[in-house]
Amino acid sequence: MSFLQDPSFFSMGMWSIGAGAVGVAALALLLANTDMFLAKPQKAALEYLEDIDLKTMEKDAVTFKAKALWEKNGAVIMAVRRPGCFLCREEAADLSSLKPRLDELGVPLYAVVKEHIKNEVKDFQPYFKGEIFLDEKKKFYGPQKRKMVFMGFVRLGVWQNFFRAWKGGFSGNLDGEGFILGGVFVMGPGKQGILLEHREKEFGDKVNLTSVLEAARKIRPQTSASEKQ
Repeated sequence: MSFLQDPSFFSMGMWSIGAGAVGVAALALLLANTDMFLAKPQKAALEYLEDIDLKTMEKDAVTFKAKALWEKNGAVIMAVRRPGCFLCREEAADLSSLKPRLDELGVPLYAVVKEHIKNEVKDFQPYFKGEIFLDEKKKFYGPQKRKMVFMGFVRLGVWQNFFRAWKGGFSGNLDGEGFILGGVFVMGPGKQGILLEHREKEFGDKVNLTSVLEAARKIRPQTSASEKQ
């Protein structure tokens, strides 16, 4: 048992434990930056989206079914993760840059938020050139709501998104719920259905603007019986 009295034995043991801990941490970091442990989004059915209750943002709020947003002319709809988030403001500004071309196509641009606190929606409005509605039951974030919490802060892609938005001059705050991931939908009128469904996989995972425009160009506006005559 004389080896127990050898200081080099303990040094080697401590080094092995330290190396093992570093290896485990490195492996955990590597796995966190794959999509292996990300919650897989469940595709939304048209009927599910049509039946969502939305509210207008004024004091005397009006409740209506979501299908009213796209029933006639289709729509591009952003499900905002958190209005005060600078990444969400960046994506809102990007989508708003498409507004002139969407107007040419006759396709409206909307957003839904999951809560209405303080001046969050009012402060978000300068970044978003469309009407905003309240989805209190968070249905646009389902059918299976996905959250990103601590994993979001060890993903390289998230930090790249942080830097991109910061470099673009966007800022925000920490008010409100920001862990339930959002998305973007392009809806065709009537039963044309969902033309594009982008689900945010991590903080700052923006929709591809070219894909949004391509989907919007596929929209076939509904014509009433009187217009056909």
